[in-house]
Amino acid sequence: MIPRLERPEDFPGQQRVAWRREPQRTVLAVVLAVLWPPLWVTLAIWPPRNWVPGLEMDWRLQAITLGLLAVPAILWLLARETRRSGRPATRLGVVWRFMFYGGLLAVILAALFAFGQVIQQWLNAANLGEGVGGSETTLLIYGVGGLPFAVVIGVAYALWAGLCVAFVAFSPQPEVRDRLGVMGRDGQA
Repeated sequence: MIPRLERPEDFPGQQRVAWRREPQRTVLAVVLAVLWPPLWVTLAIWPPRNWVPGLEMDWRLQAITLGLLAVPAILWLLARETRRSGRPATRLGVVWRFMFYGGLLAVILAALFAFGQVIQQWLNAANLGEGVGGSETTLLIYGVGGLPFAVVIGVAYALWAGLCVAFVAFSPQPEVRDRLGVMGRDGQA
């Protein structure tokens, strides 16, 4: 039998959640969030040629390293927002914030990379015409062509991370009935 979706609370992910008190659950959520399946599966099938950090490092290893930095940073932003406003209060809110911050980070990093490539083109150009032509080609390839791919990969990675965090680091919060009539309309005191 298919459940009826008559109220917004009936949709999946709308149940109220709270941070789990055990810190090991948050660490487990970070580890699972960083291990996005397309990265580690392709690493097992096609091992990288260069494991050493640097310019020639495999992009999948760079993405895992970036995830090790980004997931705790997003968790810090979520904790700060939760202390300030009590939000996100649902699993869907946690996943949405991860997707937003992950997509935003992907756009910023792709734009910085394209801008860095433009500067490198200018520094390596022999004359003004070569610098302008190299910059135009670089912006076309990395800015216009590469930006959508970066955003899709960033949002997909962030979706995985958000789902891992929402289900491992958060637990369902029981609904509190307003027996005395002192709670507000949204269930908050």
